[in-house]
Amino acid sequence: MEAVKSAPDRARLGELLRQARVAKGMSQESLARELQLPMHLLNAIETGDWGKIPPGRERPLTRLVAEKVGLNLEQHRDAFEAVPGGLEQEPPNPRREFVERMLMGCISAASLAVIVWLLVPGRGLRSKIPIVKVAHPLNPPPLHRPATTQGAYPVLGEVLPEAPVTEEGIRVSLRAMDACEAQIKNAEGTLAHSLRVSDPWRLRVKGPFTLTLGNAGVVELEVAGRRIQHTEIMGESWSGTFSADGLLLPPPRPAAESAPPTAPETEPEVESEE
Repeated sequence: MEAVKSAPDRARLGELLRQARVAKGMSQESLARELQLPMHLLNAIETGDWGKIPPGRERPLTRLVAEKVGLNLEQHRDAFEAVPGGLEQEPPNPRREFVERMLMGCISAASLAVIVWLLVPGRGLRSKIPIVKVAHPLNPPPLHRPATTQGAYPVLGEVLPEAPVTEEGIRVSLRAMDACEAQIKNAEGTLAHSLRVSDPWRLRVKGPFTLTLGNAGVVELEVAGRRIQHTEIMGESWSGTFSADGLLLPPPRPAAESAPPTAPETEPEVESEE
C-alpha cells in the first residue's frame, strides 16, 4: 500500500513554482492577472496550503501555473503526485470561457429580440401581410323569411287563449284579496263559494245568470274575458246580472210609485139674489 505523502512533499512543488515565477521575473499580481486567478488561490499554491483550494481543483490549477511559469512537471513527478486531488480535471481555459460567455450573451439577446418581434410586429411586417377584401354585391339577395300562415292555425309551442264563451258556458274568473262569499244563480240552480286570499275561482256558467258578492271591494271579477268594474268599497255587497253572452245588464229601474187620484176642482156655487 502506497504511503501517504507528507506535508513537506506537498509544499515542495509550491516552492518550485514560486522559484520558477521569480526566475521569469513575474510577480504574483501579474501572474494572477494573466491567469485570471484570484490572488489567494495563487498564494495557496505557492505555499502548499492546499486546504484553501476548492476540492478537485488542486492539480488542474497547479498544472495551469506550471505551464505559465515554464516548470516541467514530468521532471518533478514525485512532488506533483504529492498534491491532493483525485482525477485531474481539464484546467480552465480563460479564452474558451470568454468565448462561451459571449456566445451565451448573443443567444440571449437574439431570443429577446425574437420575443419582442413576435409581440410587437413592426410596420414593415404589417405592410407585407396581404389584406383580402371580400367583394359584396351591390344588391345582396334578401334574407329568407318563412311565410306566415293566414288564418286561425295554431303554431307549434303556442298556447291558444281560452274562448270566453263556449257551449259549456261563459268563462267567469274571480280573485279575492280577502275573504268573500260569492253566489251564482242561473236557470240550473244556485252555486255558492267562499273566496280566500290568492285562491282564484274559475268556472263556466250558462247564462243568463246573476252574481252576488258579499265583500265586493276585495274581488277582481272577469266575465267572458272582460274586466267588470263594480264597487270598490270593502264590506259592501254587490249583485250583477249577465246576459247569455256575458254582458253586464244595467240594473232595473225602480217602478214609479202611483199617486192617489185627485178630485177635480169644482167651482163654488154662487147664490142668486132674489
